[in-house]
Amino acid sequence: MYTSFLRRFISIADGITEVLGKAIAWLTLLVVLLTFAVVMLRYGFNLGWIAMQESVLYAHGAVFMLGASYTLKHDGHVRVDIFYQKFTTKQKAVVNLFGTLLLLLPVCIFTFYISYDYVALSWDILEKSKEPGGLPAVYLNKSLILLLVVTLVIQGLAEIFRNVLILNDNRDINGGEE
Repeated sequence: MYTSFLRRFISIADGITEVLGKAIAWLTLLVVLLTFAVVMLRYGFNLGWIAMQESVLYAHGAVFMLGASYTLKHDGHVRVDIFYQKFTTKQKAVVNLFGTLLLLLPVCIFTFYISYDYVALSWDILEKSKEPGGLPAVYLNKSLILLLVVTLVIQGLAEIFRNVLILNDNRDINGGEE
C-alpha cells in the first residue's frame, strides 16, 4: 500500500523535475544569446541597456536556482566518493538517505526560514531595480530562493522514498536486483 504511494510520489516528483530541468536547459541558451547581444551592443555599437544586462543576471540565477533539483535527481552534485563508488546499491541508499535527511532537508528548512521575510518584504514593496532603466521586478528574482527550496525539498523527498524502497525491497526503483 505505502509502496505504491511512494512509487507514485517518486514518479510525479521526477516528472516535474525533468520538465523543469529541460526548460532550464533552454534558458541557458537564452543566457548565452543575451550575453552575446549585450557584448555586441556595448562594444560594437556603444549601446547599453540596463534591463537587458539585468535579464542576463535573472536568467542566470534561475538556471542555478531551478536547476538544482534536476542536478540532484541525476546525482550530479559534488560528492567525495572515495568509498561511495565501491558501495553496493543498498549501501549507497543508506548514505543517500542519511545525507538527504541530515544535510539536504535541514539546509533547505533553514534557507526557507531565513529567506522568507527577505522575499516577502521584496514582494510587499514590489521591489524594483535601483538602476535607471532596470527591470521592475526584483521581487521575482528574489522569489527564486524560495523556489529553490521548494523544488529541492520535493526532489529530496523523492530521493528519500527511492532509497527507502531500495532498502526495503533490496531493489532499485526500476525493479532491478541489487
